[in-house]
Amino acid sequence: NVMAMGQFYLFSLVLGTLGSLCTLFTVYWVQHWHDGFGWDGTKLMFNWHPVLMVTGMVVLYGAASLVYRLPQSWVGSKLPWKLLHAVLHLAAFVLAVLGLVAVFNFHYHNRLSNLYSLHSWVGITAVTLFACQWLLGFTVFLLPWASLSLRSLLKPIHVFFGAVILSLSMASVLSGINEKLFNLKNATAPYSSLPPEACFANITGMLVVAFVGIVLYVLLVSSWKRPEPGILTDRQPLLHERK
Repeated sequence: NVMAMGQFYLFSLVLGTLGSLCTLFTVYWVQHWHDGFGWDGTKLMFNWHPVLMVTGMVVLYGAASLVYRLPQSWVGSKLPWKLLHAVLHLAAFVLAVLGLVAVFNFHYHNRLSNLYSLHSWVGITAVTLFACQWLLGFTVFLLPWASLSLRSLLKPIHVFFGAVILSLSMASVLSGINEKLFNLKNATAPYSSLPPEACFANITGMLVVAFVGIVLYVLLVSSWKRPEPGILTDRQPLLHERK
């Protein structure tokens, strides 16, 4: 109905604002306090890591997850929305891979160990699950070979792991911010004194929490879900009349 559509678009506006702020705040943090970006094996290359992971694994991933909540997707063919869902998630995965390349190259050039922190374990788990999730979605839900019974069986698992991956991505971002802040020294005051950098980075983390929380809420609100075949709802006639 009209109210459900209005509420959805209001949440979309809030999410768009929060998602943009998550990326912009991360870029500003790196640019202002950590000398910007490069692709030369130095810390400037590492600086791409937080920006690409926040943009890919949180913001773009969250947006891709909500494709089937768009009112335009509630009726008609599902194929265009499947394609959009898959393409957006693929773009998010490409950004995540570039983010991993940045950090692994930085570690290699500076002879640093890989995958020793809890942050890295959670992050690599999220990306690995994401790769498996995308391949499963592509082979079962996008290609035409799978039966309806198989799709019905796997759909709840697909949705569940989608929420798990987004939650793991948030946990990885928050632990990464914390890890970076605990190393504050030299030009910046210690983390315990809450200098401007620490305050700004904490706010960035809270923006990520707010964004992910709202995405998960929208995913769970049944009134915004695409109706299953054969199920009529009060919003379908309205949308048909507007076509």
